[in-house]
Amino acid sequence: GSLTAHLIGFLGPIPASQEDELRAQGFIPNRDKIGYSGVEASLQDILAGRNGLRVVQVDVAGQEIRNLEPPIAPAPGNNVYLTIDTRLQAAAEATILEEIRFWNTYFGTVRISSGVIIAMNPKTGEILAMVSYPNYENNRLSRIIPAYYYEQLSQDPRKPLLNNAISAEYPPGSTFKLSTATGAINEGVIDLDTIVQTPGQLLLCERFNPNDICTDANTRPFVDYIFDQNPAGFGSLRFLQCIAYSSNVCFYKLGGGFEDEIPQGLGVERLRQYARALGYDEASGIQLLGEQDGLIPDPDWKRINTGENWSTGDTYIASVGQGYVLSTPLQVLLSGSVIANNGVLIQPTVVRQVTDGDGNVVPYWFNPEDFEVTTFETPGSYQISPFTTNTKWDVTVDPLIQGYSCDGPYCTLTEDLKIIQPESIQAVRAGTRLAVTDSNFGTLHDLFVDFPIAVAGKTGTAEYCDDVARAANRCAFGAWPTHSWTLAYAPYDDPEIIVVAFAYNGGEGASVAGPMVARVIKAYFEIKAADLASGAGGITP
Repeated sequence: GSLTAHLIGFLGPIPASQEDELRAQGFIPNRDKIGYSGVEASLQDILAGRNGLRVVQVDVAGQEIRNLEPPIAPAPGNNVYLTIDTRLQAAAEATILEEIRFWNTYFGTVRISSGVIIAMNPKTGEILAMVSYPNYENNRLSRIIPAYYYEQLSQDPRKPLLNNAISAEYPPGSTFKLSTATGAINEGVIDLDTIVQTPGQLLLCERFNPNDICTDANTRPFVDYIFDQNPAGFGSLRFLQCIAYSSNVCFYKLGGGFEDEIPQGLGVERLRQYARALGYDEASGIQLLGEQDGLIPDPDWKRINTGENWSTGDTYIASVGQGYVLSTPLQVLLSGSVIANNGVLIQPTVVRQVTDGDGNVVPYWFNPEDFEVTTFETPGSYQISPFTTNTKWDVTVDPLIQGYSCDGPYCTLTEDLKIIQPESIQAVRAGTRLAVTDSNFGTLHDLFVDFPIAVAGKTGTAEYCDDVARAANRCAFGAWPTHSWTLAYAPYDDPEIIVVAFAYNGGEGASVAGPMVARVIKAYFEIKAADLASGAGGITP
């Protein structure tokens, strides 16, 4: 059915282009099927089993005389057990359907056309729920693939066959500020006591080269999201408040610098380093086909792809997760998990274990480079059965960040490598908690202030102008539509769940995606409590 369609996927006939290859492996074209999507495709080699074969001599009566070749016994396929908790998956699916239905009814039009909810255990990497909307009924494709239904799915502009959790790239908006904040505090751009002035807008001299002269022609405003309600902005903020209030002006300054107040911001080269350390700019290696890398741009990328030089304004916009910055919802989730997990990034997985036909657990390793599954470890592979927690890296131990050297206004990365200090991660963690506890402007305060378990997180509202928005004439300057994001984890002191929600064209993060995250976290702890009461031991074995 639809509940796990994007995860399990579906089977289809062997394509003509693969007939020779698969026939050599014992498949029978025009009879056997192979995986087309989901784990049915990515783990095809261990799910399919093997056909038996006998070549025999018979007499005129059709009676067998002897084997002409050694017979090959058939072998059943293995069983793959997923990390998904179907109760939490059902709760997440109901949440996204109800929230999208509510807001589309409220606005009187199909405003939100797609969305994602992912829940993960940040300590183990187990994906507990992954819902991509719109979805499809994979049971309708179980025996044959009806042409009319496949055409309906493939021609739908919302792309229901696409797993938006891993295959769609969007600007992450203010959820990306976790990367900027981590870099700024670790590089000494700001400390916990620094006061940053955050008026409602900045007038920036847009420099494409360090020695450019400022004129009216290259001066432009950069506004904070609070500007329409309060043109004076937030006023004087410290680092933790910048995160909790999600002040754009503060992060513009941290990312790109501003006059004498912050003479040298983080800069795009260093920003890219910290974003990559938090899981952006490359596929995670999860066992699902179609995962995208996202994009953290740099000056070379802009020159190659647009023919223009990088400007200070580009750094400002990138620092708040917009402009050319793109990510998948899974990458946003992983960035938050690094903060929640005190600097450790765990390999996300949808596989708990693999068993053979007799129920015995079979050891397997998965290589995300070529999607090869083997019974032994290979370079670049990680173990998926029996279940193993695989650490990708610990930013407080593994030196992932390049050094930075400046000669006057010109700065470059060096070959030296360093870690992210544990104190830097803890500072950003504290900012995500303040987003809940601060009653003034904490972006998650209203959602979680009365929640019985301590929650921390980050909201995001990302402007965009894609082909869909252009076709709807919605890309007026200064009035772009916005995607809705929210990321949260709990309990704060010892996280066992982290959830991200995304709503395409959803508007404010705290208004649309925020309630989705709150409902899923609440469902998680309700399921856990019910399991413990019944002696089942909790949602995650």
